Amino acid sequence: MNYTGYLFAHFIGEQKDGEQIYFSLSRDGLHWQDLNDGKPVLQSRIGEGGARDPFLIRSPWEGKDGRPKYYLIATDLCIAAGKGWQVAQYAGSRDILVWESDNLTDWDGPVAHTVGVEGAGCVWAPEAIYDEQEDSILVFWASMVKLPGDNEAKQRIYASYTKDFRRFSTPFLFLERENHVIDSTIIRTPRGYFRYTKDETTKNICIDFSEDLRPEHFKRVESGTLGALFGVEGPEIYRINDRDQYCLIVDRFATGKGYLPMLADDLESGEFTILSDEEFDMGKTRKRHGGVLPITEEEYRAVAERKVW
Repeated sequence: MNYTGYLFAHFIGEQKDGEQIYFSLSRDGLHWQDLNDGKPVLQSRIGEGGARDPFLIRSPWEGKDGRPKYYLIATDLCIAAGKGWQVAQYAGSRDILVWESDNLTDWDGPVAHTVGVEGAGCVWAPEAIYDEQEDSILVFWASMVKLPGDNEAKQRIYASYTKDFRRFSTPFLFLERENHVIDSTIIRTPRGYFRYTKDETTKNICIDFSEDLRPEHFKRVESGTLGALFGVEGPEIYRINDRDQYCLIVDRFATGKGYLPMLADDLESGEFTILSDEEFDMGKTRKRHGGVLPITEEEYRAVAERKVW
Protein backbone atom coordinates (compact mmCIF):
# COMPACT_ATOMS: atom_id res chain seq x y z
CA MET A 1 0.00 0.00 0.00
CA ASN A 2 1.07 3.58 -0.60
CA TYR A 3 1.48 5.05 2.88
CA THR A 4 1.86 8.81 3.25
CA GLY A 5 1.60 9.29 7.01
CA TYR A 6 1.39 7.70 10.46
CA LEU A 7 -1.21 7.39 13.20
CA PHE A 8 0.12 7.10 16.76
CA ALA A 9 -2.12 5.72 19.53
CA HIS A 10 -0.74 6.21 23.05
CA PHE A 11 -1.52 7.16 26.65
CA ILE A 12 0.05 10.06 28.51
CA GLY A 13 0.60 9.08 32.16
CA GLU A 14 -0.99 8.32 35.52
CA GLN A 15 -2.80 11.64 35.92
CA LYS A 16 -6.59 12.01 35.61
CA ASP A 17 -7.66 10.57 32.23
CA GLY A 18 -4.01 10.01 31.36
CA GLU A 19 -4.52 6.26 31.14
CA GLN A 20 -6.87 6.44 28.16
CA ILE A 21 -6.31 6.42 24.39
CA TYR A 22 -4.87 9.47 22.63
CA PHE A 23 -4.14 9.93 18.89
CA SER A 24 -1.43 11.87 17.08
CA LEU A 25 -0.64 12.26 13.37
CA SER A 26 2.63 12.64 11.49
CA ARG A 27 3.71 13.02 7.89
CA ASP A 28 7.33 11.97 8.36
CA GLY A 29 7.22 9.78 11.49
CA LEU A 30 9.35 12.27 13.41
CA HIS A 31 7.12 15.32 13.90
CA TRP A 32 3.75 14.73 15.55
CA GLN A 33 0.52 16.69 15.91
CA ASP A 34 -1.82 15.87 18.79
CA LEU A 35 -5.44 15.27 17.82
CA ASN A 36 -8.66 16.16 19.66
CA ASP A 37 -6.94 19.12 21.36
CA GLY A 38 -4.79 16.72 23.35
CA LYS A 39 -7.81 15.03 24.97
CA PRO A 40 -8.57 11.29 24.96
CA VAL A 41 -10.03 9.91 21.74
CA LEU A 42 -11.19 6.61 23.28
CA GLN A 43 -11.88 5.76 26.90
CA SER A 44 -12.40 2.59 28.90
CA ARG A 45 -14.76 2.52 31.87
CA ILE A 46 -14.82 -1.27 32.13
CA GLY A 47 -12.50 -3.61 34.02
CA GLU A 48 -9.75 -1.64 35.75
CA GLY A 49 -11.13 1.63 34.35
CA GLY A 50 -8.13 2.58 32.23
CA ALA A 51 -6.41 1.74 28.96
CA ARG A 52 -2.63 1.76 28.56
CA ASP A 53 -0.10 0.64 25.95
CA PRO A 54 -2.46 0.83 22.94
CA PHE A 55 -1.48 -0.83 19.68
CA LEU A 56 -3.03 -0.43 16.21
CA ILE A 57 -3.16 -3.17 13.60
CA ARG A 58 -4.65 -3.27 10.12
CA SER A 59 -6.45 -6.58 9.50
CA PRO A 60 -5.04 -8.61 6.58
CA TRP A 61 -8.64 -9.48 5.68
CA GLU A 62 -11.39 -7.14 4.52
CA GLY A 63 -14.41 -6.60 6.69
CA LYS A 64 -18.04 -6.34 5.65
CA ASP A 65 -18.78 -4.92 2.17
CA GLY A 66 -15.09 -5.09 1.32
CA ARG A 67 -14.22 -2.33 3.76
CA PRO A 68 -10.88 -2.37 5.62
CA LYS A 69 -10.76 -3.50 9.22
CA TYR A 70 -8.66 -2.06 12.03
CA TYR A 71 -8.19 -3.13 15.62
CA LEU A 72 -6.87 -1.22 18.62
CA ILE A 73 -5.81 -3.35 21.58
CA ALA A 74 -4.66 -2.13 24.99
CA THR A 75 -3.77 -3.06 28.55
CA ASP A 76 -6.72 -3.01 30.96
CA LEU A 77 -5.02 -1.03 33.73
CA CYS A 78 -5.40 2.17 35.72
CA ILE A 79 -2.55 2.89 38.15
CA ALA A 80 -4.22 6.20 39.04
CA ALA A 81 -6.97 4.19 40.75
CA GLY A 82 -4.49 3.62 43.57
CA LYS A 83 -3.99 -0.15 43.67
CA GLY A 84 -0.27 0.20 42.96
CA TRP A 85 2.27 -1.63 40.83
CA GLN A 86 2.56 -4.66 43.11
CA VAL A 87 -1.14 -5.46 42.70
CA ALA A 88 -0.98 -4.61 38.98
CA GLN A 89 1.79 -7.16 38.39
CA TYR A 90 0.67 -10.01 40.65
CA ALA A 91 -3.12 -9.66 40.71
CA GLY A 92 -3.97 -7.34 37.82
CA SER A 93 -6.20 -7.68 34.84
CA ARG A 94 -5.93 -10.78 32.66
CA ASP A 95 -7.94 -9.15 29.87
CA ILE A 96 -7.04 -7.41 26.61
CA LEU A 97 -9.18 -4.42 25.70
CA VAL A 98 -10.27 -4.41 22.05
CA TRP A 99 -11.77 -1.69 19.85
CA GLU A 100 -12.78 -2.24 16.20
CA SER A 101 -13.19 0.20 13.29
CA ASP A 102 -13.63 0.25 9.52
CA ASN A 103 -12.41 3.83 9.01
CA LEU A 104 -10.01 4.76 11.88
CA THR A 105 -12.42 7.51 13.01
CA ASP A 106 -15.40 5.59 14.41
CA TRP A 107 -14.62 2.89 16.92
CA ASP A 108 -16.70 0.19 18.62
CA GLY A 109 -15.59 -0.92 22.06
CA PRO A 110 -13.92 -1.54 24.28
CA VAL A 111 -14.64 -5.22 24.77
CA ALA A 112 -12.56 -7.17 27.28
CA HIS A 113 -11.24 -10.62 26.31
CA THR A 114 -9.53 -12.86 28.85
CA VAL A 115 -6.35 -14.24 27.29
CA GLY A 116 -3.95 -14.67 30.22
CA VAL A 117 -2.51 -18.07 31.05
CA GLU A 118 -3.77 -19.75 34.20
CA GLY A 119 -2.23 -18.14 37.27
CA ALA A 120 -0.97 -15.09 35.37
CA GLY A 121 -0.65 -11.98 37.49
CA CYS A 122 -1.21 -9.55 34.63
CA VAL A 123 -1.57 -9.10 30.88
CA TRP A 124 0.52 -6.11 29.77
CA ALA A 125 1.24 -4.25 26.53
CA PRO A 126 -0.49 -6.50 23.98
CA GLU A 127 0.70 -6.20 20.39
CA ALA A 128 -0.05 -8.16 17.24
CA ILE A 129 1.39 -9.10 13.84
CA TYR A 130 0.09 -11.12 10.91
CA ASP A 131 1.69 -14.57 10.60
CA GLU A 132 1.59 -15.63 6.95
CA GLN A 133 2.54 -19.23 7.71
CA GLU A 134 -0.46 -19.59 10.02
CA ASP A 135 -2.71 -17.19 8.07
CA SER A 136 -3.61 -15.77 11.46
CA ILE A 137 -2.77 -12.83 13.70
CA LEU A 138 -0.23 -13.48 16.44
CA VAL A 139 -1.09 -11.54 19.61
CA PHE A 140 1.61 -11.31 22.29
CA TRP A 141 1.87 -9.70 25.72
CA ALA A 142 3.79 -9.82 29.03
CA SER A 143 2.50 -11.83 32.00
CA MET A 144 3.84 -12.39 35.50
CA VAL A 145 3.75 -16.19 35.87
CA LYS A 146 5.25 -18.68 38.28
CA LEU A 147 6.10 -21.88 36.41
CA PRO A 148 7.08 -25.25 37.93
CA GLY A 149 10.64 -24.94 39.19
CA ASP A 150 10.45 -21.18 39.69
CA ASN A 151 11.32 -19.78 43.11
CA GLU A 152 9.15 -16.78 42.31
CA ALA A 153 6.99 -15.47 39.48
CA LYS A 154 8.68 -13.87 36.48
CA GLN A 155 7.57 -11.63 33.63
CA ARG A 156 7.58 -13.56 30.36
CA ILE A 157 6.10 -12.90 26.92
CA TYR A 158 3.14 -15.13 25.99
CA ALA A 159 1.24 -15.33 22.70
CA SER A 160 -1.98 -16.54 21.14
CA TYR A 161 -3.50 -16.65 17.65
CA THR A 162 -6.70 -14.97 16.50
CA LYS A 163 -8.46 -13.98 13.29
CA ASP A 164 -11.02 -11.61 14.78
CA PHE A 165 -9.83 -10.52 18.27
CA ARG A 166 -12.85 -12.30 19.70
CA ARG A 167 -11.66 -15.90 19.77
CA PHE A 168 -8.11 -16.69 20.85
CA SER A 169 -6.09 -19.90 20.78
CA THR A 170 -4.55 -21.38 23.93
CA PRO A 171 -1.69 -19.09 25.05
CA PHE A 172 1.88 -20.33 24.73
CA LEU A 173 5.29 -19.11 25.91
CA PHE A 174 6.75 -16.81 23.26
CA LEU A 175 9.84 -15.32 24.93
CA GLU A 176 11.69 -15.99 28.15
CA ARG A 177 15.01 -14.63 29.37
CA GLU A 178 17.01 -14.99 32.56
CA ASN A 179 15.61 -11.63 33.64
CA HIS A 180 12.04 -10.33 33.57
CA VAL A 181 11.00 -9.16 30.07
CA ILE A 182 8.06 -6.95 29.04
CA ASP A 183 7.08 -4.61 26.18
CA SER A 184 7.80 -6.65 23.05
CA THR A 185 7.26 -5.23 19.56
CA ILE A 186 7.93 -6.89 16.19
CA ILE A 187 8.47 -5.62 12.66
CA ARG A 188 8.52 -7.69 9.50
CA THR A 189 11.23 -6.90 6.92
CA PRO A 190 12.26 -8.64 3.68
CA ARG A 191 14.82 -10.58 5.75
CA GLY A 192 12.42 -11.68 8.47
CA TYR A 193 11.18 -10.52 11.86
CA PHE A 194 13.04 -8.26 14.27
CA ARG A 195 11.77 -8.25 17.86
CA TYR A 196 12.53 -5.50 20.39
CA THR A 197 11.87 -6.19 24.09
CA LYS A 198 12.49 -4.42 27.37
CA ASP A 199 14.73 -6.21 29.86
CA GLU A 200 12.84 -5.30 33.02
CA THR A 201 15.91 -5.84 35.21
CA THR A 202 18.51 -3.81 33.29
CA LYS A 203 15.88 -1.34 31.94
CA ASN A 204 17.13 -1.36 28.37
CA ILE A 205 16.00 -2.83 25.04
CA CYS A 206 17.26 -6.10 23.60
CA ILE A 207 16.86 -7.35 20.01
CA ASP A 208 16.39 -10.77 18.46
CA PHE A 209 15.65 -11.96 14.92
CA SER A 210 13.99 -14.86 13.15
CA GLU A 211 13.02 -15.62 9.56
CA ASP A 212 9.62 -16.69 10.88
CA LEU A 213 7.57 -16.23 14.05
CA ARG A 214 8.40 -19.55 15.70
CA PRO A 215 9.61 -18.78 19.26
CA GLU A 216 12.50 -21.24 19.11
CA HIS A 217 13.95 -19.66 15.96
CA PHE A 218 14.68 -16.19 17.36
CA LYS A 219 18.38 -15.42 17.88
CA ARG A 220 19.93 -12.52 19.78
CA VAL A 221 21.14 -9.46 17.83
CA GLU A 222 23.76 -7.43 19.65
CA SER A 223 23.38 -3.66 19.74
CA GLY A 224 25.94 -1.24 21.10
CA THR A 225 23.39 1.57 20.81
CA LEU A 226 20.61 -0.09 22.79
CA GLY A 227 22.97 -1.88 25.15
CA ALA A 228 24.19 1.50 26.41
CA LEU A 229 20.75 3.14 26.62
CA PHE A 230 19.17 2.60 30.05
CA GLY A 231 15.92 3.70 31.66
CA VAL A 232 13.80 3.12 28.54
CA GLU A 233 10.74 1.02 27.72
CA GLY A 234 7.77 0.81 25.34
CA PRO A 235 9.79 0.26 22.14
CA GLU A 236 7.96 0.75 18.84
CA ILE A 237 9.47 0.40 15.38
CA TYR A 238 8.17 1.33 11.96
CA ARG A 239 9.50 1.85 8.45
CA ILE A 240 9.92 5.38 7.13
CA ASN A 241 7.42 5.52 4.29
CA ASP A 242 9.45 7.25 1.59
CA ARG A 243 12.78 5.48 2.01
CA ASP A 244 14.39 2.24 3.12
CA GLN A 245 14.94 3.34 6.70
CA TYR A 246 13.47 2.39 10.06
CA CYS A 247 12.58 4.43 13.13
CA LEU A 248 12.73 2.94 16.63
CA ILE A 249 11.18 5.01 19.41
CA VAL A 250 11.73 4.29 23.10
CA ASP A 251 10.05 5.89 26.11
CA ARG A 252 12.59 7.48 28.47
CA PHE A 253 10.43 6.71 31.50
CA ALA A 254 13.26 6.98 34.03
CA THR A 255 13.90 10.65 33.25
CA GLY A 256 10.36 11.57 32.22
CA LYS A 257 11.58 12.99 28.89
CA GLY A 258 9.15 11.01 26.73
CA TYR A 259 9.86 9.22 23.50
CA LEU A 260 13.27 9.27 21.81
CA PRO A 261 13.47 8.40 18.08
CA MET A 262 16.42 6.55 16.54
CA LEU A 263 17.03 5.73 12.87
CA ALA A 264 18.62 2.73 11.18
CA ASP A 265 19.24 1.75 7.55
CA ASP A 266 20.19 -1.80 8.46
CA LEU A 267 18.33 -3.55 11.28
CA GLU A 268 20.65 -6.56 11.10
CA SER A 269 23.50 -4.45 12.47
CA GLY A 270 21.54 -3.63 15.61
CA GLU A 271 22.90 -0.09 15.52
CA PHE A 272 20.84 3.10 15.48
CA THR A 273 21.52 6.82 15.15
CA ILE A 274 20.00 8.67 18.10
CA LEU A 275 18.37 11.90 16.98
CA SER A 276 19.01 15.25 18.62
CA ASP A 277 16.13 17.24 20.12
CA GLU A 278 16.14 19.53 17.07
CA GLU A 279 15.48 16.64 14.69
CA PHE A 280 12.10 15.54 16.05
CA ASP A 281 8.95 16.86 17.73
CA MET A 282 6.72 14.45 19.64
CA GLY A 283 3.93 17.03 20.07
CA LYS A 284 2.64 18.97 23.06
CA THR A 285 1.71 16.01 25.27
CA ARG A 286 4.25 13.63 26.74
CA LYS A 287 3.48 10.35 25.00
CA ARG A 288 3.71 7.07 26.85
CA HIS A 289 3.82 3.52 25.49
CA GLY A 290 1.78 3.30 22.29
CA GLY A 291 1.74 1.98 18.73
CA VAL A 292 2.40 3.56 15.32
CA LEU A 293 0.39 2.59 12.21
CA PRO A 294 1.48 3.67 8.70
CA ILE A 295 -1.58 5.04 6.89
CA THR A 296 -2.64 6.02 3.37
CA GLU A 297 -3.45 9.55 2.19
CA GLU A 298 -7.19 8.82 2.35
CA GLU A 299 -6.83 7.51 5.90
CA TYR A 300 -4.65 10.45 6.92
CA ARG A 301 -7.18 13.00 5.68
CA ALA A 302 -10.11 11.21 7.30
CA VAL A 303 -8.42 11.24 10.70
CA ALA A 304 -7.07 14.79 10.33
CA GLU A 305 -10.51 16.16 9.38
CA ARG A 306 -12.29 14.55 12.34
CA LYS A 307 -12.87 17.50 14.66
CA VAL A 308 -14.66 15.90 17.60
CA TRP A 309 -14.08 12.41 18.98
